[in-house]
Amino acid sequence: MRQYVFIIVLTAAVTFGLAWAVWKLAMRYRLYPGIRERDVHKTPTPRLGGVAMFLGIATAFAVSAVNPYFGIFWHEPQRVWSILGAVTLIMLIGVADDLWDLDWMIKLGAQFLAAGIIAVGGQLQMYWLPFGGITVWGSWFSIGLTILSIVVVMNAVNFIDGLDGLVAGVCLISNAVFFVYSYLLVRDTGATVYFNFATFIAAVLIGACLGFLPLNWNPARMFMGDSGALVLGLLMATSAIAITGQLPPSILDRDDFDSQLLGAFIPIILPIIVVALPLLDFGLAVTRRMGAGRSPFSPDRKHLHHRMLDMGHSDRDSTLIFYAWTSICSLAVLLMYIATQSGWPGDWWIGIVFGAVGVIACLVVTLTPSRRAPRGDVADAPAPTPQEA
Repeated sequence: MRQYVFIIVLTAAVTFGLAWAVWKLAMRYRLYPGIRERDVHKTPTPRLGGVAMFLGIATAFAVSAVNPYFGIFWHEPQRVWSILGAVTLIMLIGVADDLWDLDWMIKLGAQFLAAGIIAVGGQLQMYWLPFGGITVWGSWFSIGLTILSIVVVMNAVNFIDGLDGLVAGVCLISNAVFFVYSYLLVRDTGATVYFNFATFIAAVLIGACLGFLPLNWNPARMFMGDSGALVLGLLMATSAIAITGQLPPSILDRDDFDSQLLGAFIPIILPIIVVALPLLDFGLAVTRRMGAGRSPFSPDRKHLHHRMLDMGHSDRDSTLIFYAWTSICSLAVLLMYIATQSGWPGDWWIGIVFGAVGVIACLVVTLTPSRRAPRGDVADAPAPTPQEA
């Protein structure tokens, strides 16, 4: 565990230092887009925070290559290099989009290419599904499902990037819960070595979000832009696939594992829950836009966080409410897993009760904004910030 803490601290320190440097350089050389008519911010704000996050992540991977504790996943270097190659591609495309607003087809094509590099080049795929022990080993379905999952999560994370500190905080919470979950899951399946790729990626993402959040908190000095949000989504999907699709079904079908809390379903429930809000917002946005005959990637001001602003919540309150929803949903499932594996009284009902109470509390806070909602048509309200996908 100390090695993971070291990786988190290292990534956070490098990301913070480089983020400050990138912000200084961006302001000095005016590396930021101009204020557009639909923007709500009043001063030019750089959108290159993803560059610092990428360099912090790359530093952590470089250190892991010479750290014997993490040698277990460097035994298959092509997998690690494929992920780094995909992350580099997405970062470069994101920077180009943050500076020059690329066509959405170019960005989507790059996303599929990056996901393909991981699924095919890195051979990191979803080899089984926890529904009746379905195995998809070696099939094109496995590759296609992996690529589609990565692209969906990437865009889901990017779509919620519309308020200061929103994505960084939500991803910090999600990856913290996933870090604990993946660490415990490997331990509970009888592994003698607890170091694994999924937990390492989660630790790296925790550090990157921690290091960037101080500059992104309201009022933000810098946005992470597509170069940050897409990289976070890519690595979150990759870490979930690394733990969900790689564990052999025989382990999760054991009587002592399977008899508690739908044992075979838990490994896929929590990775989905930790990105539930981004996935919900993504699904609603795609449905809404395609129903109106527009591109699913055309920006609008009807995301969940915009609706909260229209209800009367402040920017900061809206962000904190999203943090609360993310924490409650992910911690509830984590408690269900911990309880069933630890033999606590009531087993998975502990997580159910915690989740139910938390959801009620979040609903009360969400539906009772601290100020009155603005009058007039929602369409007359300010358009999305430049962080918006």
